[in-house]
Amino acid sequence: MPKKLIKKYMPDPEKLKQQKSLQFLGDRLHEPNLWHLNRNSVSLAFAIGLFAAWIPTPGQMAIAAVAAFYFRANLPISVALVWITNPLTMPPMFYFAYIVGLFALGDTLPGDEFEFNLESILSSLSEIGGPFLFGCFILGVISSIIGYFGIRLFWRYHVSKQWKDRANK
Repeated sequence: MPKKLIKKYMPDPEKLKQQKSLQFLGDRLHEPNLWHLNRNSVSLAFAIGLFAAWIPTPGQMAIAAVAAFYFRANLPISVALVWITNPLTMPPMFYFAYIVGLFALGDTLPGDEFEFNLESILSSLSEIGGPFLFGCFILGVISSIIGYFGIRLFWRYHVSKQWKDRANK
């Protein structure tokens, strides 16, 4: 894992612990896994961050932070991964979630009479809401599982490669 690169951009835990606005978190803020880069905390952070990225609400970062505290995952990584859904990527990702939800529920795409604009989307929100939210849930679970096990496999590969390189020297 490129620990040096990640540590370079992570906030200093000691400075965060001294913030008065975060004192309501108490001793939970001093949990080592919230700040350390180890296989377990990073893989959990990927699972949390990727799941929260598919939640279509403005509070994705708060949801990821609360989940990271609860599951003792790396806090900065889980919050940063939420930014996969940003204003540029959100429309195609959420449209794909809608298509996945339609497919999972056995529905069909709306006909040619549907216009893709804000007014038509708002008027048909009750019709598209169910498949959209179900698609977001499905993709959140799938990406969370892939992220969790993918990071664990990548971490194992990287560590074994370091051991082999060290043995060859």
